[in-house]
Amino acid sequence: MAPIRNAVVTFNEIPTGYPIPGRTTVYDTSQTIDLDTVPLNGGILIKTLVLSIDPYLRGNMRDASVKSYLPAFLIGEPLYNYGVARVVRSENADIKVGDHVSGIFNFQEYSVVSDPSRVDMRVIAKSDAPTLPWSVYVGVAGMPGETAYFGYKEYAHAKKGDTIFVSTGAGAVGSIVIQLAKMDGLKVIASAGTDEKVAFMKELGADVVFNYKTEDTLGVLKREGPLDVYWDNVGGAILDAAIESMKDHGRIIACGAISAYNDPRGQHFKNLWQLFARSLTINGFLVRDLMPKWQEEFYRVIPAKLASGEFKYREEITVGLEHAGEVLRKIQMGENVAKSVVVVAE
Repeated sequence: MAPIRNAVVTFNEIPTGYPIPGRTTVYDTSQTIDLDTVPLNGGILIKTLVLSIDPYLRGNMRDASVKSYLPAFLIGEPLYNYGVARVVRSENADIKVGDHVSGIFNFQEYSVVSDPSRVDMRVIAKSDAPTLPWSVYVGVAGMPGETAYFGYKEYAHAKKGDTIFVSTGAGAVGSIVIQLAKMDGLKVIASAGTDEKVAFMKELGADVVFNYKTEDTLGVLKREGPLDVYWDNVGGAILDAAIESMKDHGRIIACGAISAYNDPRGQHFKNLWQLFARSLTINGFLVRDLMPKWQEEFYRVIPAKLASGEFKYREEITVGLEHAGEVLRKIQMGENVAKSVVVVAE
């Protein structure tokens, strides 16, 4: 076969604020690949189908000398994140041609994966949820859903009648937390930044929903709390308000801090002293650390609930790898209306 196009989105420039498509990231169609002859070196050749666009990717857009929990993107190299791909060729005995796999893949149409174990790769078995589209496996049935499930199961210590507050409740993580909490009989307070997202949280079953841009978060929490559990996706002023609204011995689960991702000045808190004054527990976590304990249960439970309609989800699908940079910008600015997914190929 003659070489074919192998378009890619590369990291071009470290942003000082929000990422700018065409400057921070560049879509490049100049690369080609010969699918029949490209060396696999014992690995596999994949065709990328869908890619997840997540808030935490902003943290990878930094100088490589700055250490963090994930490696920095390298200038001139492809972006990468969780995706779903179809196997085109394989020299790996455990992975067959035609298998659909999830893992951390380059933002590129085709890629060679020499060592699948290094990219969190797993073969997707759809036998329990055959109706789910592949895009769901980078959202509520993928890493964001795992994040919600693992963190909630490990740290919420929830009891029927408890009160939980979930920030960014309309996102892929927050929406699963809401539904897990309602399943356990909790009172759920949830916030988001648009009225459309607020309506979706109500559909999920949250008891109290509000737009944090038009209502005072602290006022809502004082009226509807106090809180046994706070699931934090945002950090900043909302975390500060939640700390002030916790019961003694309350639990805070720190999952993200999007309010700080694009702000080089950092965040300032008034209420950290309440951590000891109220004997609060705060747990930060990374999803990979809890995989050995909870992943098997997650895939046994969550895809089936999604396929049956017991658990609800929404997606914002963008078709075309060339739009990945713009989707990244939108999610950082809160302009997305649901879980953001880029469809690269069918």
